[in-house]
Amino acid sequence: MTVEQVRFRFLFLLGLRWFPVGLTIPVLVLLPIERGLSIAQVGAVAAIQGITVLVLELPTGGLSDAVGRRPVLLIAGVVNLASLAIWTFADSVAFFAAAYLLQGVYRALDSGPLEAWFVDHALAADPKADIEGGLARSGVVLGLAIAGAALISGGLVWLGPIGPVSALTVPVCVALVVSALGTLAVALLMHEERPARGVAAFAASVRGVPAAIGGALRLARRSRVVMALMAVELFWSFGMVTFEKLVALRLSEVTSSEAAGALLGPVNSVAWAASAAGAALVPLLTRRIGAAWSGFTLKIVQGVTIVGMGLFAGPAGVIGAFLLCYAIHGAANPVHAGLLHRQAEGEYRTSLLSLNSMVGQPGFALGAIVLTAVAASAGTPTAIVVGGVVLAAAAPLYLIRSKEVFREHSQTGTSRSLALDSPGGT
Repeated sequence: MTVEQVRFRFLFLLGLRWFPVGLTIPVLVLLPIERGLSIAQVGAVAAIQGITVLVLELPTGGLSDAVGRRPVLLIAGVVNLASLAIWTFADSVAFFAAAYLLQGVYRALDSGPLEAWFVDHALAADPKADIEGGLARSGVVLGLAIAGAALISGGLVWLGPIGPVSALTVPVCVALVVSALGTLAVALLMHEERPARGVAAFAASVRGVPAAIGGALRLARRSRVVMALMAVELFWSFGMVTFEKLVALRLSEVTSSEAAGALLGPVNSVAWAASAAGAALVPLLTRRIGAAWSGFTLKIVQGVTIVGMGLFAGPAGVIGAFLLCYAIHGAANPVHAGLLHRQAEGEYRTSLLSLNSMVGQPGFALGAIVLTAVAASAGTPTAIVVGGVVLAAAAPLYLIRSKEVFREHSQTGTSRSLALDSPGGT
């Protein structure tokens, strides 16, 4: 396949992967409550997903590196279908706990293989392929898929129940169908060279999982560039609590609980569209100042927008800062991913991505504990400002360099000299 063909398939499969997420986001809390769960029970079962991802993130990344990207994504698709199927009829804590457990397994399996497949095949087709540009486009597709699906989900709920299926269940049923199509698309469009097949080959690949995990850990230990990127992820995830959890509370303080509830749906949809717009502008920024300085700049600006969410007094100011924050967030994601990919040794690429993702889990959990405690004692604005400062504090880590040289490709494929710690980097 050419680079263009690889990129098209990557973006198409990515859109199919995230569209069902956009369909279910608006009903994730409301549906269990409609079926009899309390708010506390919803929070408890939802936590199962995060714990599962934290435990399985690195082993499943190693599995992808050892067995192959395509088989792992197919397994992930089947697990996701089982989770969504349970969601369509779950009416107890046990059933919802099972659904969230399976969703955690799915998220862990799904974290990294598709992106790693794109980078591997794009570089195989052209060593000077514009990886950052492809990742920026993926941010656009992801944001638009979630934003569009969230709007469609609201429309489906507004239309009301369909026969015995409640209005809140309809988006889940549609998500189940789209997810099935996405899994079929992976089977048909995602080609991967695997020299050995069969049970013996699979068993040998599974035995290679510890080696893949060890390779990623060794790469992280010996590369101060990779360690710096992991630290960025930790600080970033801590600060994300501000615009994923605390913004609803902040908006209710400057309006009312009822007004905040009515605003959050459309505002979140617009926020994902803003995220897509931010990702679309990434190539222009990286072409001018390079990926490392782009990451530095975006982290500083995102920290400023978060501080604005905490300090602005009216709803227009809070919402405006929130939308700008999401636009910068959408731009920062492909920049960070591109820098991480440039450090990855091909056979351990997914394991390194999983390691980066795994670092974000405790970062977010710590942020949730600390910032909610600060909000309770010193007020929501103070907590949001603290989160913004912590997130921005990670910016200088993007500028860490080592003695060896690697090639960083701009949007046009032009290479410029930067630093790499890993002797296996490209």
